[in-house]
Amino acid sequence: MRSLAARHRPDIVVRVRISIEEDEPEWAYELRFAQNRQGRPFIKKEKVTYGDEVKLDRPDVDDKKDPIRLTQTYLEQVNANREFREVADFFGRVRYLHIVPQLIREPERSVGRTDDPFGGDFLEQIAGTVERTQKARLKRIREALEVAVPQLKELELTRDDNGTPHLRGKYEHWRPHGAWQNEEHFSDGTLRLLGLLWAVREGAGPLLLKEPELSLHPEVIRYIPAMFSSIQRGARGRQILVSTHSEDLLQDKGIGLDEVLVLEPGKEGTVVSPADSFKDIKALLEGGIPLSEVVSNKTKPANAQQLAIFGK
Repeated sequence: MRSLAARHRPDIVVRVRISIEEDEPEWAYELRFAQNRQGRPFIKKEKVTYGDEVKLDRPDVDDKKDPIRLTQTYLEQVNANREFREVADFFGRVRYLHIVPQLIREPERSVGRTDDPFGGDFLEQIAGTVERTQKARLKRIREALEVAVPQLKELELTRDDNGTPHLRGKYEHWRPHGAWQNEEHFSDGTLRLLGLLWAVREGAGPLLLKEPELSLHPEVIRYIPAMFSSIQRGARGRQILVSTHSEDLLQDKGIGLDEVLVLEPGKEGTVVSPADSFKDIKALLEGGIPLSEVVSNKTKPANAQQLAIFGK
């Protein structure tokens, strides 16, 4: 972790509040760590609470007797996190995804990696899914993809002579029986959307997505929030966090002001604020200005127009 605004020997502090069940107390986890003179990280504070009950508060007496203990969190130790295992399990279910189409086409670049957030083992993940679930999911994905890729009529997983998994789709065209193509021939947009649709249907923990709009048509992008909302209703506990620069993604009128976080870069780092905390944003929305335009104007670089004079 690196901040260009950091001072000499700074502490890094992470505080997380977790609500796993609506009718139960909230978990809170805090971790403060720094580097020693040899550049090695050590824990200055680790605390876990469940409502008003303190489950863990470090450093404790044993830590002070043996400082080497402060090179590991209790969160990552099975023998030590029994009292707050739900927190450890929650973090373990969090997934980050940013599909790189070329890695799906050339998985040998990511040999040995599992749960690769960039898609290096994406086809292996599909192949490792129970066949019945796999086929049902691919069928649902194909039906959704048909909106963006109307010629795609079939989608299935196959293996070549070496046992390597491949996704192949049947495209309908002037030939009577269409033509089969595998992931090597899919467009970047098709692969990104396919990976996105698979990821949101898999697992129950929070899903972090970076710019899911890349390579997609604007008319497809603007329906992504509605798709997420539909999936969340059908998958209890699934939370999706999306970072984007796309105005099209914010065109959906169902997006609430309290669902948008605005990231503003400054001299002391980036400040993240809920959109409904800005009075001017509320006023502009009440005046009829679309949310997408309001937020875009709030986050755009101050002198972006100067790029037009580059090279002159």
